[in-house]
Amino acid sequence: MARIIAVAPVLPEHVHEQHEITAELAARLVDEPAARSVLERVHAASGIKTRHLALPLERYRDLDSFSETNALFLTLALPLVERAVTTALRTAGIAVDEVDHLFFTTVTGVQAPSLDAMLATSLGFRSDLKRVPSFGLGCVAGAAGIARVADYLAGHPHGVALLVSVELCSLTLQWRDQSMANIVGTGIFGDGAAAVLMTGDEHEAAARSAGPRVVASRSALYPESSEMIGWQVGSSGFTLMLAAGVPALIDGNFAAGVDELLATEGLTRADVDEWIAHPGGPRILESFTAALDLPPAALDSAWEIMARVGNLSSAAVLHVLAAVGDRPTGTRAVLFALGPGVTAELVLLEWP
Repeated sequence: MARIIAVAPVLPEHVHEQHEITAELAARLVDEPAARSVLERVHAASGIKTRHLALPLERYRDLDSFSETNALFLTLALPLVERAVTTALRTAGIAVDEVDHLFFTTVTGVQAPSLDAMLATSLGFRSDLKRVPSFGLGCVAGAAGIARVADYLAGHPHGVALLVSVELCSLTLQWRDQSMANIVGTGIFGDGAAAVLMTGDEHEAAARSAGPRVVASRSALYPESSEMIGWQVGSSGFTLMLAAGVPALIDGNFAAGVDELLATEGLTRADVDEWIAHPGGPRILESFTAALDLPPAALDSAWEIMARVGNLSSAAVLHVLAAVGDRPTGTRAVLFALGPGVTAELVLLEWP
């Protein structure tokens, strides 16, 4: 089994209270008093207190092209992932040239060569590093990345691997889009990154680590849901798709997937001590809680991260994992996220 050795969440330096961001956006994004009232109400109901942004808040009013924002992504994202990776390696006491495999994910910027190639060069990874850049998984990618890295390490028990996520959601801002999806999106998404360092169970770092092992994982692609979450990509960049039917989709599908994952290990929901949820928004967290028949406090870690930084897309659930921290021997957790597809990814963890 793979072991999670270190988790390093990082955030950009520009942090603002939710009401500051709302006021800045409302001045340009909506042009009618009724629409401004809706935006203010939606933002206030998000439960988010602060968000971190890649640029100073006033800088966003001047962004008007995909070429500009995509170029900014490369410039601003690289230092964040460098900091995350360096922190994870230092925490684990592992050198950069020991890393064999890098799974990199983002859904807020596009380059070729991809950002992970820049990262490998800037930090001095080995030239035979196995790179897997991922685009399109969106919010589910933090959970999916842990699962896919664990799949790799199952066949490389002495290996060292990194999952690296960076999302600069603020750079996808669409000033001309007054849809409800954009109003909601501008109220919940923030910027951030994370690195998760993992090893195979025969690596010497696994023996000294207090981190959890990945016991099992499960993927689910829900039918007839491709229009519910994602991007429409055009000349202005990324336009958010976010349908009102996502909570109903969770209600109808999510619990069965969790139960199937647990059943593979002879477990039930009663055997789970921690629920590590992607903080996708208030209605998403409420739907997870209701679908799994959990007590209100069960997803407190996700609510706390969402209040402090918002929804960081693929990096968000990794920030929740970092906040959960070390747990007593025998603690079991299910880490999960939802993303475009619509896809759910579930990971069973255990602290040995």
